[in-house]
Amino acid sequence: MAQLTNLPVAVIGAGPVGLAAAANLAERGIAFRLYEAGASVGANLLDWAHVKIFTTWEQSIDPASVRFLEKAGWEMPNPATLPTGGEIIQRYLKPLAELPALKPFIRTKARVTAISRAGIDKVSSKNRGAKPFRLQISDSSGNVRYELARAVIDASGTWTNPNPLGGSGLPVPGETEHAAHIAYGMPDVLGALKNRYAGKRVAVVGSGYSAINVLLDLAKLAGNDQQITWVVRGTNLERIYGGGDADQLAARGALGTHLRQLVDRGEINLVLGFSTEKVSSTSDGLTLHGETAEGQASIGPVDEIIAATGQRPDLDITRELRLELDPWLESVKALGPVIDPNLHSCGTVPPHGYRELSHPEPDFFTVGVKSYGRAPTFLLLTGYEQVRSVVAAIAGDIDAAEQVHLVLPETGICSTDALADEVCCTSPAQIERTACCGGPPPAQENACCVADVAARKSGKSGCGSGIPA
Repeated sequence: MAQLTNLPVAVIGAGPVGLAAAANLAERGIAFRLYEAGASVGANLLDWAHVKIFTTWEQSIDPASVRFLEKAGWEMPNPATLPTGGEIIQRYLKPLAELPALKPFIRTKARVTAISRAGIDKVSSKNRGAKPFRLQISDSSGNVRYELARAVIDASGTWTNPNPLGGSGLPVPGETEHAAHIAYGMPDVLGALKNRYAGKRVAVVGSGYSAINVLLDLAKLAGNDQQITWVVRGTNLERIYGGGDADQLAARGALGTHLRQLVDRGEINLVLGFSTEKVSSTSDGLTLHGETAEGQASIGPVDEIIAATGQRPDLDITRELRLELDPWLESVKALGPVIDPNLHSCGTVPPHGYRELSHPEPDFFTVGVKSYGRAPTFLLLTGYEQVRSVVAAIAGDIDAAEQVHLVLPETGICSTDALADEVCCTSPAQIERTACCGGPPPAQENACCVADVAARKSGKSGCGSGIPA
């Protein structure tokens, strides 16, 4: 064990949550190394630097990081304003990474490609927890090195691993062939990519926060020749548009309200209940082929497709570790039932810390959006409390690690693209999960679970609005 205590803790990913983990480790005097695949901290945020998030500055920064920054003379931007991704990088993450307590220990252009235990593989059990972690790291030139760590905090996120267009979760025929006209996530349609989308026929596939932001930007760009088609797998408009005026995050609720107005005015053509199965092309453009409740259908022709279909975790780097994952979300297993977007929204997630974020692999923790797997309901506030608890546990301060405090705003927009129509719990697997909400609802109730029925009676709205029992 003496060998382990002399090694640093490895943190993977220098986004907001990874840097928060580093700040918490530094505050407790624990040696660490922070590995970032990109050329700078917050590299993934650069892809959506133009997007204004729906949480305020005050709701988007980590307490331990702020303590370090304020000692160095940093002043928080107006706490009530909404930052863009670029502002988070420039005004928060970069100043944080330059602090003497963090800068010497941050490695950029350092992609962790695999993690194992030194000297043993996944099958070996004897003295497993006494073996250091062995990280395989590639630089931007492809050179590989290996470094050891006493514990690992995986905050690598999911942004670089987007879901494909296919409603089945697999790439569809034609998706790779027509990749030059398919973008993923939230392309900068009002800025760097304006010429690509201006005056074009564009189909946006997806119903989450990314899709809504892209649609609103396309509407701003729209001219007489602009045609915007919004393609959604679900059919429940309440879930698609979100919480509106009832949303505790006002900016998030306003997005859904604005989008509904654009659809109602005919500026955006909304296609519901469409599951993409193929992309084809003719001289006139691309066509999406898919399945609806009525049978086969097609959408198009269009010039460009934007797949705002969410992301999934990259599980390859942890293949040699003993992880326990939720079988359908690929989240940390303990979180699966309480973050399942078929049943819950952001505001219904209960407090959770190091116990829920750990695995059968000793001293390995999955945090941040990666801890949620494919669930799209993660908020930064959650990640900051996660790493505070995890670092306290690594430090041996179990009392502090157990005291998890997490109060999240109720949400309407955080939802999956594959929601059922009016009643969420339609399959045996979904019904099984309602145990965390007190069991299935009475047959006459249009709700997901017992707690959801109670929440609705108290004036809350949206499937999954109940607090887990």
